[in-house]
Amino acid sequence: MLEKLIVFVEEPSMEATLEHLLPKLMNDVDFEIRRFQCKDDLLKNLPARLRGYSTWLPENWAILVLVDRDDDDCTVLKQTLEGIAARAGLLSKSRAGNGNRFQVANRIAIEELEAWFFGDWAAVQAAYPRVPSTIPQKTGYRDPDGILGGTWEALERILKRASYFKTGLRKMECARTVAQQMEPNRNTSQSFRAFVGAVSAATSL
Repeated sequence: MLEKLIVFVEEPSMEATLEHLLPKLMNDVDFEIRRFQCKDDLLKNLPARLRGYSTWLPENWAILVLVDRDDDDCTVLKQTLEGIAARAGLLSKSRAGNGNRFQVANRIAIEELEAWFFGDWAAVQAAYPRVPSTIPQKTGYRDPDGILGGTWEALERILKRASYFKTGLRKMECARTVAQQMEPNRNTSQSFRAFVGAVSAATSL
């Protein structure tokens, strides 16, 4: 049984979100979030961090690396993460295969964290009641991972129109407020579901 999950994230708003989400997904399993300064900082330092863990990582611990896709090619980014894990001597979930023990799972938020909020619009409504309930049915918003032009910018526009964050979206505040309302089993974002699947697989080790 998994004793501890270590999660690498690239920025503070993802850290704030996971602080509320992971307890809903992991029951009593311990977790630790390691935040980097940005995506480039995470990718730059990840090889050394994973090499360090490879020398002592207990069998009942696992690592989850979570990055935003942004404008990157998803396949290339995933291959980069897989290569870093392999060169560090750690077995990834992808290489281990379904149902087998692994040490590292690599997951990508498409295109960024705020897509997960669009995937659970009921949570956004609970946090900010003036936003329209019909957003997920509108063209351009039906696929949370396929929203064009930046998901945080889209969320900011909707919240501003509802008279929230008139001077600009405060991402940390928004992340904490929405994450408290999120219910993982109703989220329609495929990248969120892949993240939840990785957490579930880790806790089953």
